This record gives sequence, C-alpha cells and structure tokens, in this order.
Amino acid sequence: MVFRTSGLQARIVNHERAWKRAVHMSLVLAVLCGPAAAQPVTVRDAFGRSVTLPAPPQRIIPIFASNTEIVASLGLSDRIVGIEAYTRYPREVLDRPLVGGRLGFSVDAVTALQPDLVVVTPSRQAANQLIDPMERIGVPILVLLQRSVPEILANIRLMGRVAGVSARGEQVAAVFEARLATVKRKVAGRAPPSTVMITGRLGSGLMLVAREGTYTGDALGLAGARFALAGTQTLAQVSPEAILNADPDVLLWAGSEHDLRELIARPGWSQMRAVRTGRAHAVSRVELLIPGPRTIDGIEHLAALFHPEAMQP
Repeated sequence: MVFRTSGLQARIVNHERAWKRAVHMSLVLAVLCGPAAAQPVTVRDAFGRSVTLPAPPQRIIPIFASNTEIVASLGLSDRIVGIEAYTRYPREVLDRPLVGGRLGFSVDAVTALQPDLVVVTPSRQAANQLIDPMERIGVPILVLLQRSVPEILANIRLMGRVAGVSARGEQVAAVFEARLATVKRKVAGRAPPSTVMITGRLGSGLMLVAREGTYTGDALGLAGARFALAGTQTLAQVSPEAILNADPDVLLWAGSEHDLRELIARPGWSQMRAVRTGRAHAVSRVELLIPGPRTIDGIEHLAALFHPEAMQP
C-alpha cells in the first residue's frame, strides 16, 4: 500500500473539527481522573520543539516499534489506537489500525483515528511527512531519538511525563537502570573481548555491522565488549574480508542460528578465532536492533556471552 498526503488541504477543516472533539473528550476524562491529571504539560522533544498537551493523552499513535514498546512499557497499551506496519510487539496492540509502513505514512489514516498524541522518530521520513500536517491541525506530535541506551531510558521518563504517569515512568526507568548497574558491576575489571556484530548483508556482498555511537554499539560496550573493527562510527558497511582480517574474539549475527551457520560455513570463516573457539553466536534482532525497553534484555544476554563466568546467578 502506498500512503499519500495529497489532498490534505481539502480535508484539513474536517480533521481539525474531529480532533477538537477528541481533545475535548480527553479533557473531560482527565478532569474525571483528578485535578492534577488535567494540568497542561509542555516538554521539548528531540528536535528542540516545544510540545504542549492540554491533558494526558488517551489516544496515542506511536510510529515505529521502539516508540510503541516505550508506551507499552508504561502500561499504556490500551491508549494506543494506531500503529505502523513493522510493529510486532506487544501482542495486544497488533489489532490496531495501520497508519503507514515501508512506503510512507498516511496523514488521513492518522487523523481518522482522532489521536491526541502522535509519537515519531525521524526514520523513513516519518517526521518529515507528519510534523507539519499535525501541527497545522493542532495534533500534538512528539519526536523521539534513541541514539544511546541512556536516551532510551530518558524517553521512557519523558513519555511518562507526557502521558500523565510521571511516577510510573520514573519507576520503570529506575528498574532498567538497576539492571544495567548490575551488569556493569559484574563485568567491571574483565578484559573486553573484541567483537563484531553483523546486522545484515547487502546484495553487493558487503555486510552491515553494529556501529560505535549508536544504541546497538552502546549496548555492546555496556555488556563488556570492545569493537574489533576500527572506524565504524562513520561506516556501517564493511567487506567480509575486513571482518575476517579483524579476527574477533566474538562474532555475533543478529538473526537466526541457521543463517549464522550458513555464513560461517563459507570459505575462510572457519579459521576465524571466534568460530574456532566456539564464540560465534546468533543474537536477537528485536532486543538489539529496536531501541526500546527490550534492549536491556539484550545487554544482559550479551554480557552472558562475553563474560559467562561473571554473569552466573
């Protein structure tokens, strides 16, 4: 399906009226829930925009799996009224209407659901396609970035504040921070194994690897590893030869065990140190390639691979 924004001007008045009715209902619900809940909240998002919500949102459309998982981690799955096509978790939101996918995002589909908050990340042109139309019809739209693990936790706190559940956001983030502190304590002082994580393959033969300066790279470091390949801050695509020459202590494949076995069966790979010593592992894509709450699970699982003795219960 191709999602278009053409014809928006002709429909803008109707969308604005519908949204105002939805906001009115949100205000009524907020007042019924208590005086404190009805207070307007103003925050700054990742683009430095000032975003004001007149009341805690009751109809949220989180664009991208990471944002959906953050909202759900706060116990707010029931407030999610729409998702995008690549959202796979949590299961209870998968029956919600789709507002976009690989080819773009539909302003009409979003506004038809009468949201009182849209949450986006600037991937696949979502921010470019949705910020201006949402601002024009008065729907609050919040932009989040997850470039590091601390930023993921900061976004949980921010969403808690925006949604009127600040204490819950703080509690959820604090639990994750405590788990990270435990990992840090257990791996402290141990030699970090040189590591390459392959996240995909291109038709050209090049391979995509986890980069420094990203949330996945941050997860590797927090789990007690170091990068075997130099210069990955700016280059995510490398040749198989570069990986073989790096000869890492640990090789990670973000995907299935079957695909990992197919890869290391290729000529030359069996001589890699990680393969010879049994330290080539398939790891979860959803834990390490979606920057959300499950990244904490991924860090714990990585630490158990890098430092198995230290991570024993």
